[in-house]
Amino acid sequence: MPYTKRRRLVTSAVALALGTTALAACGSESGDSETESGPVSLTYWTWTPGMDKVVDLWNQGPGKKDQITVTVKKQASGDTLVTKILTAHKAGKAPDLVQAEYQALPTLVSNDALADISKNVGDAKDRFADGVWQQTTLGTDAVYAVPQDIGPMMFYYREDLFKEYGLTVPTTWDEFAKTARKLKQAAPDKDLTTFSANDSGLFAGLAQQAGAKWWTTSGDQWKVAIDDAATQKVAKFWGGLVKEGAIDNQPMYTPAWNKALNTGKQIAWVSAVWAPGTLTTAAPATKGKWAMASLPQWSANENSTGSWGGSSTAVTTDSKHQEAAAKFATWLNTDGDALNALAKESGIYPAAKNAQTSGAFLKPPAYFSNQADFYSKAADIAETTAPAAWGPNVNVAYTTFKDAFGAAAKNKSDFGAALKEMQDDTVADMKKQGFEVAE
Repeated sequence: MPYTKRRRLVTSAVALALGTTALAACGSESGDSETESGPVSLTYWTWTPGMDKVVDLWNQGPGKKDQITVTVKKQASGDTLVTKILTAHKAGKAPDLVQAEYQALPTLVSNDALADISKNVGDAKDRFADGVWQQTTLGTDAVYAVPQDIGPMMFYYREDLFKEYGLTVPTTWDEFAKTARKLKQAAPDKDLTTFSANDSGLFAGLAQQAGAKWWTTSGDQWKVAIDDAATQKVAKFWGGLVKEGAIDNQPMYTPAWNKALNTGKQIAWVSAVWAPGTLTTAAPATKGKWAMASLPQWSANENSTGSWGGSSTAVTTDSKHQEAAAKFATWLNTDGDALNALAKESGIYPAAKNAQTSGAFLKPPAYFSNQADFYSKAADIAETTAPAAWGPNVNVAYTTFKDAFGAAAKNKSDFGAALKEMQDDTVADMKKQGFEVAE
């Protein structure tokens, strides 16, 4: 399909939960693939550690029965893999299956790299929370991937230090701010947490929880609203705490941050379900002293969370065996044995609801042995994941976030101006790429 036409049509194909009328999606339907006959060999590009062992279960079980063999090709993650997929697709040589982060799906769909596998995923939708499944459909009747792992956001805190300083676990963001100030008054050398401008995914998840829809469509035009009211509220909130010195302004995942967690200089962390693994390495001396709670809400009657991280398994339009590939993708992310193996070998938190409180998730993480209900609580939180609205140039928005918010956090300057810069850069890039963008 010609470049300009594809850019127009995909606006509806990647409209996320907007209730707009979808035009014809660009991704090929799985019915376009060749009729399956005889042994089928599929190639799967993924960065997940231990995936080869999980795929062995398929090759020795269901795959052997159906004569469908899958070969894992280990790849880098993030933008590096997206670029590699698009380069291979341009040459007509993309693999049959790819692992794709949710925010990368619109980019891959807009380049006609992913197939619509809706006819071959059966009742898989019922296995996932609505807000999770929606990210793989892009708000249309098409299905561009099967959810694999998710990162519902949560609040982590030092249970012992909260008790020592007479702090109550905040249930609203207003209470969160008051808790930060109370701690600073009681212990000026400590911080409740930090705002990390290195982590665009964290900020996106916080905006998502607040109701932000950064990319939407109207007719044949994209609308970019990174500076919408919901995100402005989030930016103002965190910028205000940084400016007054109620929280730290240093980036995460540094030796200094690790030390702050390990010594109790920072006593809480807004993170996601995968946090125990990070804390195990960053703050080994505090094992058993942390607890997990739901993310604070913007109002007391709300109950939603954002998502930080997560990926899916997609079938490419280049695959000559899309039906077989979709069958494997569905098995990988819904079968009990496969999900248990993914948890054991890869350490992922499954998107499938049935796996979140079974198998490897019957016991809490070793680091949280003091919180027996860790995973049952995590599953309840995951069910409240808010819908996300990704667009075709998330990488540009994220890059500007790191630059603009990085400077604002360091200088304790206006986060609102940084947000506008993020908006302007994203719009300019979309227009440069040939997308029609509403002013």
